Amino acid sequence: MTQDPDHPVLRLGDVAHGGHVVARTDDGRVVFVRHGLPGELVRVRLTDADPAASFWRADVTEVLEPAPGRRDAHVWPAADAARAASEGRSPLGGAEFGHADLPTQRELKRRVLTEQLSHLAGHDWDGTVREAPGESADGTGWRTRLHLDVAPDGTPGMHPHRSEDLAPLTDMPLATDAIRRLAPWSLRLEGAERVDVAAPANGQQPLLHVSLRADAGEARTHALRERLGAWGAQNGVSVTARSADHRRIGTWAGTDEVRETLAVPEVAGLAPGALEWRVSPTGFWQIHRAAPGTLARAVLEAAQLRPGETVWDLYSGAGLFTAVAALAVGETGAVFAVEGSPVTSADAAHNLADVPHVTSVRGDVARVLTGRGGGRRGGSRGAGSRAASSGATSRRNEAWAPRPPRPDVVVMDPPRAGAAKEVLAAVDQAGPRAIVYIACDPAALGRDLGRLRRRGWRIDRVEAFDLYPNTHHVEAVALLGRDS
Repeated sequence: MTQDPDHPVLRLGDVAHGGHVVARTDDGRVVFVRHGLPGELVRVRLTDADPAASFWRADVTEVLEPAPGRRDAHVWPAADAARAASEGRSPLGGAEFGHADLPTQRELKRRVLTEQLSHLAGHDWDGTVREAPGESADGTGWRTRLHLDVAPDGTPGMHPHRSEDLAPLTDMPLATDAIRRLAPWSLRLEGAERVDVAAPANGQQPLLHVSLRADAGEARTHALRERLGAWGAQNGVSVTARSADHRRIGTWAGTDEVRETLAVPEVAGLAPGALEWRVSPTGFWQIHRAAPGTLARAVLEAAQLRPGETVWDLYSGAGLFTAVAALAVGETGAVFAVEGSPVTSADAAHNLADVPHVTSVRGDVARVLTGRGGGRRGGSRGAGSRAASSGATSRRNEAWAPRPPRPDVVVMDPPRAGAAKEVLAAVDQAGPRAIVYIACDPAALGRDLGRLRRRGWRIDRVEAFDLYPNTHHVEAVALLGRDS
């Protein structure tokens, strides 16, 4: 077969971390290909082919020999690489596995997680990637959060993978029905640089948050406020806006928060009930509608918390795991939570302000644990009273954080890049009976578990959950123990 140097035909090999499959050109060059499946014969468009690079990148443009598991139609036409090529554009990012059926997607994620745990942690894992409760048949309708960038003319859109180009949208099938009904991509947002939409899985009032451009000006800002304020009132949506200098957030319609709720997981020792969290417009919350319940249950089942125990909740976000841990250890126990984001930490402090056995600290996790400063005490957080407190910040919230108590269990949910080495060292030195590590990146998980294994910890179990269907991402919860 005659090869076009810019559009070669390649036989795809195994899946690799990051949403790629690996191929080689006729001269042995490694190419990381998106939108393919192992074993397929495909034509690709080279997107990064620097002769000096150690590897190239490419997108599939035509499938010559499909593999079992390839869908007849992509779940999101705008992200379909072959369709995009036929239309002379690049596929949008955000659904790079949407060409494969869900069992095939989960098998690919299982292979990646298995390889990363083996290579980086020396751990042989033979588990499976489990679907979330109530998942749709095609893995759509799960995103309760959506971020869109806004072009200078006010058109919202999304970017193709590794591209600065901004393409407009007509739909986003991975989003929940609540977001799709609002169709934020159809709004004209002159004066904004980005827009974020949150639609709680409990059906409570959604929120649209705009970040203003540096050059928005008073007249455009006023016009945008009038238009979005009316739109929010008409559609039952709260609208907030962050100033161009990022220092102020104004409420243009409704309230300046969303309310997330969770039924208490049915784990031994916990009484049934409901938990509630306030989440600010720029605060963090799990994206999949079933993720909070799925992960809370997995953490509780792994940790096996006992009344009276002390828990560290590191990178604690708005307090999801803080709240359920506080219920599990009871008033005779204690939870010490640390979160670096000022906004999310403020949410946490507000939400659990009336739970005396929770201490919430805002600051860099490594600095707080090592006693090098950088943390402030922040009341309590997330949902422990099953109703949010609206109390004002007290004087003690301005005090420097106390020294962390000795933990019985450490729960940690670091960002995608993983935990800092200093954090892992501090956790090891604290000597808990168990560590529960939540990860959304297999490579970071493997690396950090490998570091803990070299410190004498053993990996007792790893559970994996498909909380990002139609993407390459996978969530995992690992339990580590140590021989006494």
